[in-house]
Amino acid sequence: MAASPALMSLATSVINCRFQLGSYTTHRTDPFLEIQARGYRGNRQVVRKHLAALRSGSAEPVRADIPSPRKITSWIMRPREKLTESQDKRLLEVRLACPDITRACDLARTFADLVRHRRGYLLLEWIRRAEQDAPKPIQGFAGFLRQDLDAVTAGLTLPWSSGAVEGNVNRVKTLKRAMYGRASFELLRARILTQP
Repeated sequence: MAASPALMSLATSVINCRFQLGSYTTHRTDPFLEIQARGYRGNRQVVRKHLAALRSGSAEPVRADIPSPRKITSWIMRPREKLTESQDKRLLEVRLACPDITRACDLARTFADLVRHRRGYLLLEWIRRAEQDAPKPIQGFAGFLRQDLDAVTAGLTLPWSSGAVEGNVNRVKTLKRAMYGRASFELLRARILTQP
């Protein structure tokens, strides 16, 4: 039997925690008085029903305070020294709760280190590790990297970048989009060639 909606979440968490610690195995302690002292104003019968459900094993499990996937990802991708103490602790709790996240975290941090420090010569080793023991999405990512290994290794090793070219292409497309249907090709050409 599930706990009544009238049973506040604070009261439910107190009862569940005390039950797991074995405080309510004997009938000497009264959980109603304990949670009433903490501000619960509900019915004694609701507390009894919830405790009976806990004893019979039919109570709904306690919902943990699970961080969002986006938050977990931001903790994983941020360098460890930039995490606050509480974030590092929460990430450790998540890693202990889920072995897949632990493996993904280790591989993601290693890959981020390859990118940040231009260690392309270690890429093949990273791909092998990812293909052997990683969650499916990371295995797929490693497979795609292997398909174009030379280009990816060069991108992670060489200091040159196509960023300047991509920036100019983006600028030209923005100008073209802004002038579409309003001016002639000569004006477009003049604006593209005169801007730095």
